[in-house]
Amino acid sequence: MTRERIIERVRKLLALSNSSNEHEAALAAAHAQRLLAEHNLAMSELELQEEGAGEAELVVAKTVAKWLSSLFATVANAFDCFPIVTTTQENSRLRFIGVGEDPGVAACTLQFLIKELRRLASGYLCSLELRDDKLHPTDRQRIRTSYLLGGVHGIRQALQAQKAQTPTTSKALVPIKDALIQQYKEEHIGELRTRRSRSSTVVSKAFHQGRQDGASLRLHPTMKHLPKE
Repeated sequence: MTRERIIERVRKLLALSNSSNEHEAALAAAHAQRLLAEHNLAMSELELQEEGAGEAELVVAKTVAKWLSSLFATVANAFDCFPIVTTTQENSRLRFIGVGEDPGVAACTLQFLIKELRRLASGYLCSLELRDDKLHPTDRQRIRTSYLLGGVHGIRQALQAQKAQTPTTSKALVPIKDALIQQYKEEHIGELRTRRSRSSTVVSKAFHQGRQDGASLRLHPTMKHLPKE
């Protein structure tokens, strides 16, 4: 019997445990507990099955920069979500497909990190122009992009270390989340196209400074950064 079949069996037994027939209810509850113990199942697995998958999104400019695309994928991975970019004539939607609160937390975290990286990049450019002459617009854009790419690299390292220490999902629940996300994709999302990002020339000094700043950045919004009800 597969794990999914066992979970379905346990759910039916738990439903029977609410029977008005006390003898039947007791037998069903006992059988359910025995199955849970025999197959090393947790109630959290049943709760995930009931909860199912959903999505949250962040609307951005139509053209998604390479650093933003990379940050989006990084945050999705950190919160056990599947990232999808949907582009229209007006804008792009960065969609997190996940289970429970994962997509909402991921979207909130991405919004926060975008704001923080842009703030840090502006500060870095201002510091350069205070020391040297005003940058040419082309050079300024290259330096900014390099800094942001480095910032994403630093954030990725920090998030991976954090996830290794405190995983979003226990190993036992990962296959269940993956199955629910796959089911949601099949039911709600059409065929996906692979997006290719353009290669870019990186300014080494700006990239390394960005990576250093990104690695030390606070990774999650505090209460004051969360959207109000």
